Amino acid sequence: MAWVDIPEDSDFSQHNLPLGVFSTPSTAPRVGIAVGEHILDCHALTRDGLVDGAYSLRGPTINEHLALGVDGWTAGREAIQSVISLTSELARSPEDAARRYLVRQGGEGVQMHLPFDVGDYTDFYLSREHATNVGTMFRGAQNALMDNWTCMPVAYHGRASTVSVAGGEVRRPWGQVGKPDSGEPPRLMPTRCLDFELELGYVYGGPGNALGAPVPLDDARARVFGCCLVNDWSARDVQPWEYRPLGPFTAKNFITTVSPWVVPLAALEPARCALPEPEPTAHAVLPYLALDDHARAKAAFDISLQVSIGRPAVEGKAGNPWEAVVSRSNTKWLYWSIDQMVAHHTVSGCRLRPGDLLATGTVSGQAETAYGSMLELTWRGSKPLDMPDGSTRCWVEDGDVVTIRGSATGRNGERVGFGECKGTVVPPLAQFPGCE
Repeated sequence: MAWVDIPEDSDFSQHNLPLGVFSTPSTAPRVGIAVGEHILDCHALTRDGLVDGAYSLRGPTINEHLALGVDGWTAGREAIQSVISLTSELARSPEDAARRYLVRQGGEGVQMHLPFDVGDYTDFYLSREHATNVGTMFRGAQNALMDNWTCMPVAYHGRASTVSVAGGEVRRPWGQVGKPDSGEPPRLMPTRCLDFELELGYVYGGPGNALGAPVPLDDARARVFGCCLVNDWSARDVQPWEYRPLGPFTAKNFITTVSPWVVPLAALEPARCALPEPEPTAHAVLPYLALDDHARAKAAFDISLQVSIGRPAVEGKAGNPWEAVVSRSNTKWLYWSIDQMVAHHTVSGCRLRPGDLLATGTVSGQAETAYGSMLELTWRGSKPLDMPDGSTRCWVEDGDVVTIRGSATGRNGERVGFGECKGTVVPPLAQFPGCE
């Protein structure tokens, strides 16, 4: 129990305690913890000496805390749980404590910021269903899943510079659009096929590994602090022309949206579950990626995810606001685990550092309603989705608000939520040097 008022259906109970960064009109960006409908001001708590063991939470980002490793994360979590408990000295006068240390989420002038400085961003391709769907579209059903896919967690290097906190605008990008192997020249134009990608992102922590030193599979779990929701926006008509032979570039580098709260893995331990069974025709996984039966039984997470498309009310314009859920998926269907992601990422000796973001790639299930992108949901634009206002969608349109939500179930049945990862699509730049 806590002295902070926490609604029963809240994403943010005292069992969760996700970290984020916020500011108010009178304060600079600082670390906070979501508790119910409020933000617990960690800077104020450390200033007043109320959280021994959590002084790493006094800064403008959570990177200092990320660098501590498991022992430091545990100490910080226990300190915060103690300070909000009914046995805390703050519980003697909860009204005064709330005035000094709580800020209402979404209150006037309260702004959320990127919770951590992203050193590097790697986007994986962990969903067997997503990889099969995309392969079927572009290579045919007989060659849907490439032969290397079951041997390693495939990934590409993304752009840390465009990782942005949710809640802002997503500007429709320009890019080269062409028809591969047609002999026709490409055109520079705004994408007509803007897409979302439903993903989970893992936030790396601990001291990091030395250059040239792989992280063994058994050590990988202790190198990940927590996770957040990710939308890796994509321009699907730009992607086919440019991705040969080195993979996507401008089709994916324009913005990646992350939720403002990072949920500690400690809060998600009760949601651990078994990885899916390996492909029966797959090559044997090499020893550095091989999990024994005991490890496989707890290597995945049962986190329910959903995506909605909506339109807000606009002053002076007719029409009611609406929101439609277009996908419901789950991370328990991912083929590879976070332990394997870290082990493979570093097998070459690549350094990982606190604040690196490792995203899962699109999370899709077997059912069509569980596909994690418009590319799949509309099967490359051939099966439009019906919206509540009578319109249809093949791709995301200007004015659409795309919202990702996610939650797991805690040890006592409580909700362990991620909040929202939201972005509003706005029109492309009208012109710039070199555009048509």
